[in-house]
Amino acid sequence: MQQKKQLSLFDLSMIVVSLVIGMGIFRTPVNVAAKAQIPELFYLAWVIGGFVAFCGALTYAEIGSRFPVTGGYYKIFSAAYHPSIAFAINCIVIISSAASVAAVSIIGAEYLSKIIFPIDMQTEISRVAIAITTILVFYLINLLGLKASSKTQNVLTVIKIAMVLTLICAIFFGSKAETVAPIFKTVNGGLPTWSDYGKALGLCLIAVSFSFAGYAQTINFGGEVKEAKKVIPRSIIIGLTIIVILYLAINYVYVNVIGFEELKSAESIAAILASKIFGTAGFNLLSIIIFFSVMGYVNVNLLSNPRAMFAMGEEGALPKIFSKMNSKTEVMTISLTVFTLIAVVVIFYAKTFDKILNYTIFLESISMASSAATIFILRKRTAHLDKKTIYTVPLYPILPIIFIAAYSFVAFSIYADDPNAALNGIYISIGFLAIYFISRLFSKK
Repeated sequence: MQQKKQLSLFDLSMIVVSLVIGMGIFRTPVNVAAKAQIPELFYLAWVIGGFVAFCGALTYAEIGSRFPVTGGYYKIFSAAYHPSIAFAINCIVIISSAASVAAVSIIGAEYLSKIIFPIDMQTEISRVAIAITTILVFYLINLLGLKASSKTQNVLTVIKIAMVLTLICAIFFGSKAETVAPIFKTVNGGLPTWSDYGKALGLCLIAVSFSFAGYAQTINFGGEVKEAKKVIPRSIIIGLTIIVILYLAINYVYVNVIGFEELKSAESIAAILASKIFGTAGFNLLSIIIFFSVMGYVNVNLLSNPRAMFAMGEEGALPKIFSKMNSKTEVMTISLTVFTLIAVVVIFYAKTFDKILNYTIFLESISMASSAATIFILRKRTAHLDKKTIYTVPLYPILPIIFIAAYSFVAFSIYADDPNAALNGIYISIGFLAIYFISRLFSKK
């Protein structure tokens, strides 16, 4: 059935913001500071991350403009490379997303339980109950249709942006002087070389890259966007602009309020900013911020991932039942339900699932680089399109090449830092490829 075009520029821009801003920006700056060792390298990593994200945003803007279909993140791999590669990469994305939803829901539940429950009721059971309830509430909202879930997402994202802006205001409540001057230390204790700085930057970019990751899934909504060829590019660019400004601003505040040396090992960095503004009530504000971030992250994943599963069902990579839509609400009910169930089940195994997530980080870098590379193939196949009706990347092919090279560098840095995680990620991918070909073999028989 033909899907209605329901998403506006504002709707999709808010989806972009929520796909990227989750829990990461409240945690990863600590990792980046520890790896950078000096503030100059810390800021450089975030500036490079923002620039690379813009290169990626412009690249995916053209991909989405040339290929506006529902479940686009699956279909670009299928069309440009092979359905087996599309199946393997998207299975990893779906499972890691479900695991992330589960883990983030538990983190949010931990914060919320400290506000609503007395100490004796702050148990693992209560946290699991809150996490599952959160997921099921947004599952029910998404069953109402795209319009209801997207409007909910708009509200959650606006609240999240307002809360991040509130934390940034901590800069006006006094700054912290450095107690110790930051020094870049090498393994052998000698003076640092360009190679040492390069290795440190690569490790910084691992955390930075995944703080910016997620916006590529915007192209999953291509079939449901009004004037998709214009709106998709604009929404990705607007969304990324908001994200980059917020990220650079809040990292500047982290360094100046907490102190760079303290930032390297600080815990609950958002709580520190909140306490500067609101005093002892800062923890309660932080808890609310975290929980709203969780709600936005849960909802946007329930929006995006079922669309990839829907596309896999359409092409036969998953059973055809995954491509079924409710005739009234146009909700991909089976795909949405299965993804929700995966997330709920993973909640009970979230701790052990962290290892699997570590393996997928390497493959996510590969998937970002390879999905962006489809622009070269799409340009040739859609050369007949009117240039006035689609978006084209400026400075082509320089910007896509920068993006691909940056994510390849991140993948190499992960391999150099933790070869086992990278290799296990490859083994998981090979396993999904085997599942694809075995299932096709049985389906033919």
